[in-house]
This record gives sequence, C-alpha cells and structure tokens, in this order.
Amino acid sequence: MFFDRAGGGPGWDDAPVLNAIDAVDWGALPGPALRYEPDRVAVGLRALATATGLVQAADAGSLLAGGGLVHDHSGEVFPAAVTAAPLLLAIIRHGHPAARATALGLLGDALVFATHDASTRVATSCAEAVPICCALADRVRGGAGFLAASGPEGGRLLADADGHWRFDVEEAVAEGDGALAFGALAGRLPGGGTSVAAELHRPGAVIPLEQVVLHYPPEGGNPDACLRLPGVRLDELAPPAVLFPARCAPGVAAVVL
Repeated sequence: MFFDRAGGGPGWDDAPVLNAIDAVDWGALPGPALRYEPDRVAVGLRALATATGLVQAADAGSLLAGGGLVHDHSGEVFPAAVTAAPLLLAIIRHGHPAARATALGLLGDALVFATHDASTRVATSCAEAVPICCALADRVRGGAGFLAASGPEGGRLLADADGHWRFDVEEAVAEGDGALAFGALAGRLPGGGTSVAAELHRPGAVIPLEQVVLHYPPEGGNPDACLRLPGVRLDELAPPAVLFPARCAPGVAAVVL
C-alpha cells in the first residue's frame, strides 16, 4: 500500500510507488516512435506522485499527456498507460488533490483515446492480446471503491470503463446450434435480448463472434451471468476463455497468437 509517510496527501508514502515506477523498463514497451517518448513516463509519474501543488501536478501531467502515456494532440493512447494505471490509481487514492485530479484526467483520456495500428493490444493476466481500452477498464474497475468516492470525475471514469465489459467463462453447455456460457461479467453488457459482436480469447487465438446475447444478467451485485452464443462450439468455450466487446478492436479477423 502507498501510505504512511508525509508527501502529496495526508499520510502519503511515495516510496513504494516511486520504486514501482523505476522497476519498469518503459523504453521496452511498444509505441509509435514519433509520438511515444518513454523518457517522459518515469519522470512524469515520479513528479505526479510527489507533487504538492497545482503547478507541479500540471507540469507532470503535461509530460504524461504529451507523449508519455497518451499523445493529446493526436488523441492516441500507448500501451504504457495500462502499465501505469495502477500507479495512477494509487495517486488518485492518496496523492495531493491536484495530482489526483491530473491522474483522473489522464486515465479518462487513456480510456477514450484511439490506438496505433501496431500497438493496439497488450498481454494481461487473463488473455494474451487484450485491446488497450479493455485492459485499462479492468484496471479502473479495480479501484471502483475509492473512485466512486472521488466525485463526478471518478464516477464518469467508472461509467466509461463499464462499457468495456469482460466475461470470464467458467462452464458451457450446448444449446441448439450454439452454446450457453456461464461465468462472471465485469462491466455492462446490453440486455433485453440485444445481440452484440464480441471477441473470444483463448490461449493462442482471438476468435470473432458475430452474436453474443446476455441471457441472464448479474443480480444483487453478484457478477454471475449467462450468455447465449449462437454458432459457437463447446470446445471453443472451455476455460480459460474470455470475451471482450468487438467494437474495441473493429475489423479484426481470427488471430493466431
């Protein structure tokens, strides 16, 4: 935890987050050479974590928004934003108020900005090639408790993240020409029989699905849900299988990783 020493906010201990920043080889992360500037990332994050006023937070934000985590002039987000997300969340939770506002803005931009053709996906603990926006949304949902208490900006960030839903398959049964998948839903998948396109992620492959329907939605804060998947084979749904919205990576055909 990042607390217990004087710094940005009451009781803020910046040492663990500074160590975490320095532990990452930001230059090894992919990104377009003309816009991604990895040297800005560590400097900007360190400055933001230790900021004690508006000017310091603004200067740090300019570094991170001008080629560090995002490129605000072109509206582009880089894979480094996913790696930095837990650090930004720590700053939102414990940092100086100006640093918190800057970190919230950076995460909000990263979630809605576009991606570069060669840097659109990242590996996560649940899948090998997750769209950057969906990976960011997973990180954001991890801070739901304190983000909900961070005012309107925190609420908007959570609402934006919910649009990048994720479904972890735990079991599947045959139904007609397809299958029913039972598992855990994070985020918001349209209900009422609405059909959406999705990506099915399995080890070594990403499979496009034309129709995914929320058959039984989660209830009472429990993530358990059921999806109806026409035309999908049971073997394709064997865990570990994860679904993400196809709109986050339009035009992607089946991929062998």
